[in-house]
Amino acid sequence: MNLPNKLTVSRLILTGAFVVCFYIPWSQAMTAALLIFSVASITDYLDGKIARSRNLVTNFGKLFDPLADKVLIAAAFILLVERTEMKAWIAIAILAREFFVTGIRLIAANQGAVLAAERLGKHKMVWQIVTVIYFLLSAASAETLFGFLRPWLEPSPPHWWVGASIVGITTALTLVSGFSYFWKNRHLFDDA
Repeated sequence: MNLPNKLTVSRLILTGAFVVCFYIPWSQAMTAALLIFSVASITDYLDGKIARSRNLVTNFGKLFDPLADKVLIAAAFILLVERTEMKAWIAIAILAREFFVTGIRLIAANQGAVLAAERLGKHKMVWQIVTVIYFLLSAASAETLFGFLRPWLEPSPPHWWVGASIVGITTALTLVSGFSYFWKNRHLFDDA
């Protein structure tokens, strides 16, 4: 297994550790979740960069890199709905888009094609990561390490507009990128 694929697998393992942080009775659990999520997000950037620069692109990586991303993001948004002020409809919209794009990829694979990620989808992923980090940082600001940020991250006016703006951009990019992905690959549905 090459280095980019090891990083992809490590992201899946880090996702498990990230989820555990939400359920352990520890006063610094949100800080640990934030740090683990941040490291996992960095592996998303690194595995693709290394794979392309060293010509280590594999079918495993093409399939499991986006899958690992979806597992990490799905876990994060579901847990944020449970533990923060994140609204459930946002998580539902994001997860629906991810399942929809996965369905398109499965149809393509059934027809012998492997669809790579698109630039708009990568921007969407960055904004999803920013959104998760913002809400995790807000939750972690109630703990020791990030406590100094609490006055700026309170989910009440006038600070609520920051979170609302980030969520708005993320949701819009998620929906637009999903529609764009469908539109560019609509030929896959010609026999439907």
